[in-house]
Amino acid sequence: MQKALLFIASIVLPALLVAQANNYPNGSTVANFTVTDTEGNMHSLYDITSSGKYVVLDFFFDTCPPCQATQPYFNELHETYGCNAADLFCMSINNGTDNNAQVIAYENTYGGNFAHSPAVSSEGGGGTVNSAFGVNAFPTYCLIGPNNTMIVNDIWPISNMQTYVNAFPSGSGIQPAACAVGINENSVASFTDVYPVPSAGIITLNVNSRTNASTTIQVLDVLGKQVMSMSLTSSNGTSTHTLDLSGLSDGQYILKLNAGQEIADQKRIVLAR
Repeated sequence: MQKALLFIASIVLPALLVAQANNYPNGSTVANFTVTDTEGNMHSLYDITSSGKYVVLDFFFDTCPPCQATQPYFNELHETYGCNAADLFCMSINNGTDNNAQVIAYENTYGGNFAHSPAVSSEGGGGTVNSAFGVNAFPTYCLIGPNNTMIVNDIWPISNMQTYVNAFPSGSGIQPAACAVGINENSVASFTDVYPVPSAGIITLNVNSRTNASTTIQVLDVLGKQVMSMSLTSSNGTSTHTLDLSGLSDGQYILKLNAGQEIADQKRIVLAR
């Protein structure tokens, strides 16, 4: 699948399809930038990398067909590697042609059944960053190291989530991590720990319950279909349980903790053997 080019020319030079972050060759130092995502959250590159994280940037615009086709893979990467809370930080940067409403609609339509990474529109400074990186073909995916060095300035072609993973440098230590969703600290029950992540099939759950209501665990696939359930024999306090998911296929699942009729907490997990 070829990238979408945002210019008009009678002849498209093959060189334009290489190294799309043209202002930052591999090995160069990336300048700091600060943007605001569609949810109003500010992100500064150097603040992110100073915590030891690698950063993957996704440059896109909403009517770009290859952007639409690869967006679910990017969000799968974001979710599988901890939703920006672990070793990897994923962020989508618009080229400056789409406002917040258009970017949100794009994510809702093409983002897939995964936790969506932060997205920056023209309103949040996407166009300025796009120009600073010298991006002229879309999508362009870049990997930046914790030392602010450009590691790969054009991860392409994208065939699945593994394409991004293959770009991780040897010895990076980037590991999959649980992506928490829907946590409510005021809920009557919650997960205090779910491990290991990823798991070969046996999951240990530490549950804190503040109710005598019956507590159950539902296991849902990424499409929301229940594939397993388990009743917990616990009352008020913290308890530990083992969940055997070895009969399920490798992939991502949602653990839903129910206290009576209330959805108390949820965790995303990864099975990998």
